[in-house]
Amino acid sequence: MAVKIRLKRIGKVHAPYYRVVVMDSRKKRDGRAIEEIGKYHPTDDPSFIEIDSERAQHWLSVGAQPSEQVAALLKVTGDWQKFKGLPGTEGTLRTKENAVSDEARAAAVKAAEDEAEQRKARAAEAKTSSEDKTSSEDKTAAESADEKPAEDA
Repeated sequence: MAVKIRLKRIGKVHAPYYRVVVMDSRKKRDGRAIEEIGKYHPTDDPSFIEIDSERAQHWLSVGAQPSEQVAALLKVTGDWQKFKGLPGTEGTLRTKENAVSDEARAAAVKAAEDEAEQRKARAAEAKTSSEDKTSSEDKTAAESADEKPAEDA
């Protein structure tokens, strides 16, 4: 039996989530797996990758062939280098701690919202002051129009 390590898609239409699974190569993509050895969430920032290194090493050692996508994930986690005996077994996996913290992002969003609110207030103030000027000009024009017929009489 040809065993593959590949991705099994779960999730919604535009929100994919994958499980890293070991399955017979003849089975369909989302069919029954022999074993689930990890998770992959590509839409998160940074992408969430969790692979059970011990089980991945076991399946690679007994001849399971990873798909191209799974091979890339194994290289990121360092499991492929460990299996092949190459340097760089620590991998290049980014974690949320290394990324921008949620608190810093929330603070930046709040600052942008406050700035937008101030701009709106200034624009509204400028609009009302320009309306006041035009209405006072209209009043003076109306008064002068009222005065002209009186002068003619």
